[in-house]
Amino acid sequence: MAAYINRTISMIGGDGQHRSNDLRTDNSPLQIFVKAKKKINDIFVEIDDYVQDAVGFMHSLRDDRDIVNTQEAETIESYVYKVHAIRDVLKRDHMKVAFFGRTSNGKSTVINAMLRDKILPSGIGHTTNCFLQVEGSDNGESYLITEGSTEKQPVQSVGQLGHALCKEKLCESHLVRIFWPREKCLLLRDDVVFVDSPGVDVTPNLDEWIDKHCLDADVFVLVANAESTLMVTEKNFFHKVSTKLSKPNIFILNNRWDASASEPEFFDQVRAQHQERAVDFLSKELKVYTPKDAEERVFFISAKETLQARLQEQRGQPAHNGALADGFQNRYFEFQDFERKFEECISKSAVKTKFEQHSQRGKHIAMEIRSTLDEILERTQKMRSSQLTVKKEVHDKLNFTEQQLMLLTQEMKDKIHRMVEDVEQRVSKALNEEIRRLAVLVDEFSVPFHPEPLVLNVYKRELHSHVENGLGSNLRARLSTALALNIENSQREMTERMASLLPDNKKQLSINILPRREPFEILYRLNCDNLCADFHEDLEFRFSWGITALINRFAGKQGQKLAISNHPQAIPQLMSPTDSIDSVKFVTSPTCIPSRGDDWSLATRVAIASITSQGTMGGLLVAGFMLKTVGWRLIAVTGAVYGALYLYERLTWTKKAKERTFKQQYVNHATKKLRLIVDLTSANCSHQVQQELSSTFARLCHLVDEATSEMDVELKTIATTLRTLEEAATNAKVLRNKANYLANELDLFDAAYLKSLN
Repeated sequence: MAAYINRTISMIGGDGQHRSNDLRTDNSPLQIFVKAKKKINDIFVEIDDYVQDAVGFMHSLRDDRDIVNTQEAETIESYVYKVHAIRDVLKRDHMKVAFFGRTSNGKSTVINAMLRDKILPSGIGHTTNCFLQVEGSDNGESYLITEGSTEKQPVQSVGQLGHALCKEKLCESHLVRIFWPREKCLLLRDDVVFVDSPGVDVTPNLDEWIDKHCLDADVFVLVANAESTLMVTEKNFFHKVSTKLSKPNIFILNNRWDASASEPEFFDQVRAQHQERAVDFLSKELKVYTPKDAEERVFFISAKETLQARLQEQRGQPAHNGALADGFQNRYFEFQDFERKFEECISKSAVKTKFEQHSQRGKHIAMEIRSTLDEILERTQKMRSSQLTVKKEVHDKLNFTEQQLMLLTQEMKDKIHRMVEDVEQRVSKALNEEIRRLAVLVDEFSVPFHPEPLVLNVYKRELHSHVENGLGSNLRARLSTALALNIENSQREMTERMASLLPDNKKQLSINILPRREPFEILYRLNCDNLCADFHEDLEFRFSWGITALINRFAGKQGQKLAISNHPQAIPQLMSPTDSIDSVKFVTSPTCIPSRGDDWSLATRVAIASITSQGTMGGLLVAGFMLKTVGWRLIAVTGAVYGALYLYERLTWTKKAKERTFKQQYVNHATKKLRLIVDLTSANCSHQVQQELSSTFARLCHLVDEATSEMDVELKTIATTLRTLEEAATNAKVLRNKANYLANELDLFDAAYLKSLN
């Protein structure tokens, strides 16, 4: 050790700088760093492309969350930012060394000593006002550039821009880049830059400093004041750094160690105290080193003495000239030892510290993506197998449903047809029976009768309504329950049969929707008001034993034919009810009666002639004839009886008799009219039943059609899913193989650049 110190002291002579510069060779380990940086940058370009492809693959499946879940997609997407962050760090063409410490601890002086020139502002109190970054210039020039500007300024202006005592102060986090010729400093030749900072105790914005200037730093140098101990402010800063950077490289320089010369009796104790606290801080608090390694990162120096000595060397004078405290040689040696170990740290550990974690993170990203792709591939294959099974089941179910629907449709059509015929027969039979009982229904009509025309019109309207309601009520009483029960049973059978063709989610729907809230009821549309609109009553008195009545009673149609034959013009058989039967006049003459070989007697012929003539002469002829033939007594007795009968009927022709006659006429007329609509009514009722059953069956068929349509859509969806799964499986295999390739590339990188350093 003493020999090594003597050799170092001998270098402090005039050729010390030359010897120091000669220590560097072209085979510097820092050159390995340059090559390793290029190689790992190329690898991470491929990793970036690979991650982008993986993200694109995930995006192509973003609608298929059964294949790729949200967490997997978000995890892969997060690698994009991680890879970009790594590439941003790798793109830097230098190693960044950041100097931190409290105000006036000598940070700028340490950098000046390492640069062998007084470049950065230094002095008593708060000197450095902003961040000053010193890096090598390629053209051998020395200049500076302020943040946000590309204008080159002379290095001498840094005393104004970066000095805290200058009136034109820059912001604390502002960065001034100072370019210094590479040949003047060994470390600058291999793209190492120095960053000087304001004191960590002058601002609370430590987080902003760290985020802006420290996250990309490779080495941190804590410049402490040897006249005191490590402060909480300094520790807090590096605690914040350690939360954002994993195991940062830290050197601790106990500056101003020349003050220990004034108290030599406490030299060893103070040094041991500072050493212990620094080691504890690095190993126990920050946990970035073991205690043994931490001891190699703590130095006791005097940057001011070293800077003065090196300025003396540049002027060709001995380094130890001037008023220097005792022990200068040891402090100068320790500063050089710091530089040597610092360069050795960069030379041997730069690649490892800078690239090893990136290599591992690259492998981690590749393997994590591969693991995710393996899961997706396995999931895809299981889903594909499952989808094929489902496809077969749906296809078989669809064919079965369509076949059963065809058979069931034909069966239900036949059943509905038979039921419609049965309803038609039932309604026809029931309506005919009710028509035969129409007289009873009319007799039940108890509204007061009056022959007055206006009152009679109201009476007829109410009678129409009574008959219509009565017939409808009777038909409903006889048919509705049985028909409704049959229809309900048929609907239930349809529902049960069709429900067997429906999926489970629609079976309940068929049960809930199809049944009616009230039982089905047939509407019997008789409309007697319109049907009997042509009914005209005849309420004039008619003597039942009158000649005309007797002839009509006994002669019937033959008498009508005889009367009709007395005139060449035929008289319609049906007459308007407003015309009296007795008022029918046959335009004929007795001489016009044809001679026929029938059984008619002369008296009958004369009576018919007198009746048809309706004249006085005819009556006289009949009377005279009867008088001569029968005798006056018999005629008188007969006339008295005849008159008594006439008088009796005339007296009994009351309003009640007129009502009975009216109702009988109405029954006869309504019976004829109702018989005309029996077939129409029965067909209408059967049509209602057919419509109800057909509507029910149509709604059920609609549900089945919806189910088959859903199965068709499901088959198409399954086909699309299968294509998606096949494409996903193919792409996952390709990306998985590429992950293996990238992991192999990183393994080769580790073998070439990381393991060779061990």
